[in-house]
Amino acid sequence: MSLYARYLDEISTRKAQGLSPKPIDDGALVAEIVAQIRDASHPHRADSLQYFIYNTLPGTTSAAGVKAEFLKEIVQGQAVVPEITPTFALELLSHMKGGPSVRVLLDLALKRDRAIAEQAGEVLKTQVFLYDADTDRLKAAHAAGNPVATDILHSYARAEFYTNLPDIEDEVEVVTFIAAEGDISTDLLSPGNQAHSRADRELHGLCMCDEAAQKHIQELKLQHPGKRIMMIAEKGTMGVGSSRMSGVNNVALWTGKQASPYAPFVNIAPVVAGTNGISPIFATTVDVTGGIGVNLKNWVRKTDADGKPILNNDGNPVLEQKFSVETGTVLRIDTKKKKLLSESGEELADLSSSFTPQKVEFMKAGGSYAIVFGKKLQTVAAEILGIEPPVVFAPSKEISIEGRGLTAVEKIFNANARGVAPGKVLHAGSDVRVRVNIVGSQDTTGPMTAQELEAMAATVISPLVDGAYQSGCHTASVWDKKAQDNIPRLMSFMNSFGLVTARDPEGVYHPMTDVIHKVLNDITVDDWAIIIGGDSHTRMSKGVAFGADLGTVALALATAEAEMPIPESVKVTFKGQMAPHMDFRDVVHATQAQMLKQCGDNVFQGRIIEVHIGTLLADQAFTFTDWTAEMKAKAAICISEDETMIQSLELAKSRIQIMIDKGMEQRSGMLARLIALADTRIAQIRSGEKPALKPDDNARYFAEVVVDLDLIDEPMIADPDVNNADVSKRYTHDTIRPISYYGAEKKVDLGFVGSCMVHKGDIKIVAQMLKNIEETAGKVEFKAPLVVAAPTYNIIDELKAEGDWDVLAKYSGFEFDDMMPKAKARTEYENILYLERPGCNLCMGNQEKAEKGDTVLATSTRLFQGRVVADSETKKGESLLASTPVVVLSAVLGRTPTLDEYKAAVKGIDLTKFAPPVQKPLDSQSVHF
Repeated sequence: MSLYARYLDEISTRKAQGLSPKPIDDGALVAEIVAQIRDASHPHRADSLQYFIYNTLPGTTSAAGVKAEFLKEIVQGQAVVPEITPTFALELLSHMKGGPSVRVLLDLALKRDRAIAEQAGEVLKTQVFLYDADTDRLKAAHAAGNPVATDILHSYARAEFYTNLPDIEDEVEVVTFIAAEGDISTDLLSPGNQAHSRADRELHGLCMCDEAAQKHIQELKLQHPGKRIMMIAEKGTMGVGSSRMSGVNNVALWTGKQASPYAPFVNIAPVVAGTNGISPIFATTVDVTGGIGVNLKNWVRKTDADGKPILNNDGNPVLEQKFSVETGTVLRIDTKKKKLLSESGEELADLSSSFTPQKVEFMKAGGSYAIVFGKKLQTVAAEILGIEPPVVFAPSKEISIEGRGLTAVEKIFNANARGVAPGKVLHAGSDVRVRVNIVGSQDTTGPMTAQELEAMAATVISPLVDGAYQSGCHTASVWDKKAQDNIPRLMSFMNSFGLVTARDPEGVYHPMTDVIHKVLNDITVDDWAIIIGGDSHTRMSKGVAFGADLGTVALALATAEAEMPIPESVKVTFKGQMAPHMDFRDVVHATQAQMLKQCGDNVFQGRIIEVHIGTLLADQAFTFTDWTAEMKAKAAICISEDETMIQSLELAKSRIQIMIDKGMEQRSGMLARLIALADTRIAQIRSGEKPALKPDDNARYFAEVVVDLDLIDEPMIADPDVNNADVSKRYTHDTIRPISYYGAEKKVDLGFVGSCMVHKGDIKIVAQMLKNIEETAGKVEFKAPLVVAAPTYNIIDELKAEGDWDVLAKYSGFEFDDMMPKAKARTEYENILYLERPGCNLCMGNQEKAEKGDTVLATSTRLFQGRVVADSETKKGESLLASTPVVVLSAVLGRTPTLDEYKAAVKGIDLTKFAPPVQKPLDSQSVHF
């Protein structure tokens, strides 16, 4: 059967599902289509023309390569297609976004046929996705006296690819659609269990919200022609949780504008809003698409005559509505005055933060990529011509305050800044282009990251990236047909692109499903590094890490750069002494609780948490930084003592060496170079040349939080509070309760120890508790299932060597087998111990879930509605978060324990201990390294 015949079969299948023909990325299929177009009498010629013109993906796909070459023939008159004139062929090339199309346009622009060269040159002037090989060709032609090349370079130096674009509308009329009340997780916009379809944009779009919401949006469009839909999180923040470009893509698909008539299902410019604005990671993703993000502030705290907040019976501030955004409300956005107006023109909210000069540029250009590449192209062209480029783009915001020291994040940004005058020191609020040292791509967003790399015509990782990793952890639980179709293809692409990959395309080494954050934490070998990862939980114990949308990940891989403002910081220090029966996870929970008590508001939101935790090694410190994503922080930085940092770097070296020993080294020698970088950094610290990163004594912080360890006297649980009368208070991480609150009466249906929040010590705690319980009770019986998923294979290897895995296996009713991985997700659980494959497991919620309506007690980070556990018809699912010993004991008891039961269960067990750096460490470090 020909590829075209198979494509027709696929079209028939998709039509039955209500889907359009799938966009084509296969060059061999396009070659068949081109052959049918050449044959004037071919029965499928008309359809082939439609697929060729409107359904072939642009960028660096093999399909784009075949399409570009055929269009080149048409422009040169070597092929005649009445439906595609040479002029139309050039228009089609202009929409193909680089790679093969730029190569063809350069071929045409630099040839002797002056008429064709000038036409192609005019098209090239609109393109921005040029790489060194492309500009090198222009440079050589210019040096040889080619007038077309010189003209193109002058156009680039003037940034006409940007200045010739139309300005954004003076006013945007919108009609509101409330997607939900309270914080809207990206899981609502792009559910994790539909991750397999993200690269198929039309299919994936069907999972946004629900069918009723999609129908309502379509009805609003019909009722309000010419107006754009504003999707709203009422009484909440839009886009919290995971870093999902797919979520923004889905919103754009239903509410935005088509980017190009020749690129199907690629929409841009959505309008999204929240009462409390847009989460930082989601705001960046909105920028990628040139969209508008709005902070409505339509609900405010009600105050008394003295200006103090009025509290309800639960102690929460009472909110009152300033203006209504009920679904179907027509509003106006004045982009010049930067105001949100009612339909009649009444001013409702200031939108200055939505229309900064940089964001307006993104909107005008159709997305942030075009601006990033455009700025670089202008600089390169001016350098070739030896001229000073005119100021076209909004100047970066540079804030430098004399006499003020630098926070840790300010130091990192200054050290990695690009395009800043030598010697100039920048403080928080400055817009900075920075070098990115480490990049991580995870497997459920990876296929789309690959698409973005193809779309921006990137073919190889930037040599300036120190380390990059493609994980397999989000699809580790179940090796089903979806995973089998997607993951090997993804790993092959990323390995060829230059990343270290969890799965070897050649099958030389055993597939790894280690949790991405753990691997990135190991391959980060510099506390001055900047890390970008395709997951909201990209938080490291070394350097500063930012969870990012897959587009920003693609950009970082291709250019080794990112652009963002320097965030403000909140300083967190500790005092007092940790009680012997407490686990460090309780310090994490207490930080959130004490911060809210001290500050009233969540001062962590959108800021850097600079945590002075100096005596904990990388694995344990990571528990804190990882959690900061749920505190809505933009990132976190650990301030470590010199010796602690050296030990953490030595640990990183040993784990990188294990990766090399397993055969995971990239052909470029990336892992070996990381070990060399770690050695250099260790030498710098030991010699005193460059001590471990610390802020200046006179640094300025947005707020300072002091966590009193003496106040932490019993284990704590983060509760989703699913029945709170105030919907905006549900499923946040702000409700932290001691176990005594539950009176040993809270039924637990399932326990989960796993995800990135646990380290080797946690799994050892499970084994030790089970041994203790057997000694005291004579046997171990679980009254609720206990699921255990170690985050890495290294941990399992070490547990096997130390005997702990044998203990776990003795009590387990299920142990994973890599030779026969599960092909189907578990839907029901027995009251046994499940030893699952390393990876995200229940925390991800895209494959494994608890049974609907369960109350789950977990060590993970996710308590969003429907993530770990969905609601049943009779009961809301709950995902409560606690330390490992609390989870294990609760699974054995089938309920939350009393404090006395807990103390007895952990007696003699080495929990993760912590003492503030100001104290002599002595017993401050856990043995679980």
